[in-house]
Amino acid sequence: MIEIKNITKIYKTGDVEFTALDNVSFKIDDGEFVAIMGPSGSGKSTLMHILGALDNPTSGTYFLADKDVSTLSDDQLADIRKDEIGFVFQSFNLLPRTTVLKNVMLPLVYDGIERGKREERAKKSLIAAGLDEGHFTHLSNQLSGGQIQRVAIARALVNNPSLILADEPTGNLDTKTGEIVLATFQKLNKELGRTIVLITHEQDVAEHADRILFIRDGHLISDKKVKHI
Repeated sequence: MIEIKNITKIYKTGDVEFTALDNVSFKIDDGEFVAIMGPSGSGKSTLMHILGALDNPTSGTYFLADKDVSTLSDDQLADIRKDEIGFVFQSFNLLPRTTVLKNVMLPLVYDGIERGKREERAKKSLIAAGLDEGHFTHLSNQLSGGQIQRVAIARALVNNPSLILADEPTGNLDTKTGEIVLATFQKLNKELGRTIVLITHEQDVAEHADRILFIRDGHLISDKKVKHI
């Protein structure tokens, strides 16, 4: 699914250079649930942007589903983001005065999918993300934080991406609600076989995954399996 080879990312400001990632390599298989963990300034956000095809590395290669992302044009990268990657963000990024169903249907509108099929796919995604039909006509600003994040997860699922990339998805949630959202990711991984990469700075959040990559000062420090009790 994912193969990162010797990725280095250097930012330049005038004559000053900052190495955000330094010769990072790893693989993630199809159907894995992996957490990328590290403190603030570790390079995990830079890595997330590269995995999400939002930024290019200075050197090294990134393969996603056998495509060398490092060589693609801007239009091809846009297609990768649209078709291959579902994004879930800390800040939700939903339209507040729009219904739950329409929020999830929105990516399909941009894809030119006919309305009937848009609605059917959006409903399936919402159910998979743990929302019942009673919430479909609610405005997103009428929902709790956990419900809003599950709507965001459904929106990430609706294009049937090969990868779900979740950037600090519990950062704006209380502990109990965060646990519900993390359980949703585990369900999507175990029952639907979705490949999930979770970006976090919290150990207890990372331990919901099956494997943790720890990043510090731009280096991959460790790559460990999680033992679930």
